[in-house]
Amino acid sequence: MAVYKVTVATGDMVEAGTNNSISITLVGSYGESRRTTVSFLFLPGKERSLSVHCGQDLGPIVLIRLHKWRLFLEDAWFCKDVRVTAPNGTLYRFPCYQWLEGVTTVEVREGSGKKLVDDKLQILKEHRSQELAARQEAYRWKNFAQGWPRCLNVDSIFELDSNIQFSRIRANNFTGFLIFQGASHFLSGFLLRRTSWNSLDEMRTVFSRTQGRDIVPEYVAKHWQEDDFFGYQFLNGNNPIIIHRCTTLPLNFPVTPEMVAGSLGGGTDLGKELQEGRIFIVDYKVLEDIPTDTIYGRQQHIAAPLCLLHQGIDGLLRPIAIQLSQTPGPCSPIFLPSDDEWDWLLAKTWVRNADFYSHQLLTHLLRTHLFGEVFAIATLRHLPTCHPLFKLLMPHFHFTLHINTLARTVLINRGGLIDKGSGVTYEGLLLVVQQGLEQVTYTSLCLPDDICHRGMSHVPNYHYRDDGMRLWEAIESFVSGIVTFYYRGDAAVSGDTELQAWVMDIFTNGFLGRTSSGVPSSLQTVAELIKFLTMVMFTCSAQHAAVNNGQYDLGAFVPNAPSSMRHPPPCEKGRAFLQHFLDTIPEVATTANILVALILLSSQLKDRRLLGQYPEEWFTEAEPRRLIRAFQGRLEEIRDRIEERNHLAELRYNYLNPLETENSISI
Repeated sequence: MAVYKVTVATGDMVEAGTNNSISITLVGSYGESRRTTVSFLFLPGKERSLSVHCGQDLGPIVLIRLHKWRLFLEDAWFCKDVRVTAPNGTLYRFPCYQWLEGVTTVEVREGSGKKLVDDKLQILKEHRSQELAARQEAYRWKNFAQGWPRCLNVDSIFELDSNIQFSRIRANNFTGFLIFQGASHFLSGFLLRRTSWNSLDEMRTVFSRTQGRDIVPEYVAKHWQEDDFFGYQFLNGNNPIIIHRCTTLPLNFPVTPEMVAGSLGGGTDLGKELQEGRIFIVDYKVLEDIPTDTIYGRQQHIAAPLCLLHQGIDGLLRPIAIQLSQTPGPCSPIFLPSDDEWDWLLAKTWVRNADFYSHQLLTHLLRTHLFGEVFAIATLRHLPTCHPLFKLLMPHFHFTLHINTLARTVLINRGGLIDKGSGVTYEGLLLVVQQGLEQVTYTSLCLPDDICHRGMSHVPNYHYRDDGMRLWEAIESFVSGIVTFYYRGDAAVSGDTELQAWVMDIFTNGFLGRTSSGVPSSLQTVAELIKFLTMVMFTCSAQHAAVNNGQYDLGAFVPNAPSSMRHPPPCEKGRAFLQHFLDTIPEVATTANILVALILLSSQLKDRRLLGQYPEEWFTEAEPRRLIRAFQGRLEEIRDRIEERNHLAELRYNYLNPLETENSISI
């Protein structure tokens, strides 16, 4: 008789245990065991051990079946993993990490990463096929809006599978935080005031009440009017990916050398600065002709500005010319630093308002949240649990489907927070994202290529680039080790039909089959696979952190990132003054509404998982586990380097510190 030692582990999260009956069947390459009861009581974080007696050796154990049965009340159970020791001492590990609900049987494969070609037993091929068929039924695509990346076909978070929902502790933390912030602003009277702010200084009261979160907002309130800080934010603010080096002025932005001579300093001119690569441009053409809405019955306005910046001999970027429309002419003057103080400040604030839309709808929503969801759904639909790339990628989709489903019901829906708190109509919101997707390229999603394409390789003080490149290289090194361990050559990549289906699903449903994007629809080489996987993991971790975590810091002081503008863009100079400025930026109630969202979205909620943390041990082989440890060590080095730089900085750039960067898009 063969005796197998079995250990069953329950997850340590709240309510992971069960009092329902759990039994197990071992399946080997020579046969399977009888069904054996494990226990009727499982406690969170605890293990149950048992012996399974078989009439003969089962051979290598390739999968197990967990059977859950209830006599009376349902009590869901979260299984962490199962370990089986064979009579000859061989240890088999079965990572499970899933909820078992109702009366059910779940099959779990041995934990070694296996591509389709690696499976020789028919039972394993059938299990693989059946798992994907069930997943493709459970995770279906739908259109949220025309011209958007497709999304998960559910209407609320309550339709989500338990395995992709927020944990209980995170859900309670999220809800409680939102209620507290909303109540705080309500009781302070901000949410009831539909009038303009009384002064610039009064605006600081909305964030000074938030203990511990006011250091950067106070810095912003002190420096927001300065051209140095305005330029700094294009490098290290919430939207650090839209500035380009400018070598030739656009025809629709007729800046003359005389206009900017005073801003460039002596001994040079505009032509020389363009030629030597010290002129930069930001263009918000995507906002042209976007329909605007009303807030509290008052018409809102939007602009599609162009902004020219210059890198001074001190290395700092400063704005030197702003045009508030895409069409030059008498009604669209070019504003200059030499203009009246309020004319120049108002022009810069219009740029900041355009940047709010560009950041929230394109850089943040489209290029991280929506693409992250596409990557997650395609992975669930086409890569079985045993596939090495499923094991690599799934930790980087933790809670993503939940937060995006929530966003579609409260944030970007008709009547949602963006609709109510910004100046664009719901249709305008949809149009901006649609037009933004049409401009997305594979180059722009791959940080090294993007930095080179935008001509930003040598600009000093570009912390987003420097920290981001170190993280990209660390992720790439980790991915390279995983890929070369499981794929011995290019033929293994091109011949992996599950991988090819995954890439095609992303291309078709995420980028709508647009070949001009340069996004691949197939991967033929090891190098191509490494680059694509690095892009996916970077997007879902570092890139999201870079464009998400500073939202409250840089947006709490409303003139620095106004969500709407209540007067139209100025058609002439000399008309701006303080009260006009206060009557243009959002009123008190709109400010408070937006800030409730910003502080939540940039907060550190409980049950977060930082980049490189893999509490779910999907990989069981020694080499992937060694690669994970090496990755973690490299992240610690990056952390130390960032913190050393920040130690002496008046304004710390910490958004890409691995201690602040989550593994996934979970907020």
